[in-house]
Amino acid sequence: MVNQYPSVLKRLPYYTYSDYSQWKGDRELISGIPYAMVLSPFSRHQFVITELIYQIRRQIDDCPSDCYVFTVLDWIVSDDTVLRPDLVLVCHRVKDYIKSPPEVVFEVVSEKSAQKDEYIKFEIYEKEKVPWYILVYPDIKKARIFKLKKGAFEKIADCTDEKFLIRATCQIEIDFKKLWYQ
Repeated sequence: MVNQYPSVLKRLPYYTYSDYSQWKGDRELISGIPYAMVLSPFSRHQFVITELIYQIRRQIDDCPSDCYVFTVLDWIVSDDTVLRPDLVLVCHRVKDYIKSPPEVVFEVVSEKSAQKDEYIKFEIYEKEKVPWYILVYPDIKKARIFKLKKGAFEKIADCTDEKFLIRATCQIEIDFKKLWYQ
């Protein structure tokens, strides 16, 4: 879609990480525009995140690389873009904030976050060369798994109740059947 009002964009405030670091509350900064985070996640969202942490944490202890799982940690992509993925796997030491692409990014999608997760963040994660992007939909008990191939995300699988092996620096197997809050 072509922007019908390009002059309006020129008048919008433009923010940087310096501004972002002074704000109170939960936000993300995308191309200089602040986005408020969705209000406190529902129990299904929290259950999915907790289960993912549990499954991944158990498996990365045996990994020969320095791999860590983080939830809701800022990723400073650039001076005007700071994202806060729901959960990431990184295979390098992190000092304070993430400053290079994670190995795996999980976003737990809700009705209110769908457009940002499926389009805006999808495009940023692809451009930043995140090897694996996984969209998890607790309301419909489904996950969409994307792998970066030749600079673009390719959908590898839709998972509901099966196990899926993610071949990152540390291989992790996710049992999707255990993610769905009853």
